[in-house]
Amino acid sequence: MSQASIQAVVVARFPLGNIVATCGISDLIHQGAINPMTYLARHVRGDWGDLCDEDRLLNERSVGGGGRLMSSYKLSEQIKLWIITESDRSVTTLLLPSEY
Repeated sequence: MSQASIQAVVVARFPLGNIVATCGISDLIHQGAINPMTYLARHVRGDWGDLCDEDRLLNERSVGGGGRLMSSYKLSEQIKLWIITESDRSVTTLLLPSEY
């Protein structure tokens, strides 16, 4: 998955760096259970998903200030996806909370 293909869909508020996924997320992608591009596009445009107001505010401050960015998306009653972009913007990781 390339950063250029994400940016072709939306205007990015920050760079994603290298995009990686944990084994649990990779399995869901291969099963066709999720389309990671949908959630990466939301993350990079600042749609933080199911975060509390405090965490949303922290993300907004971190966009310009170089802090770590996190989004959380409830995919089903059983499945939640986290996306974390490191503070140096070198890597963005898609993971299940249990894999943190």
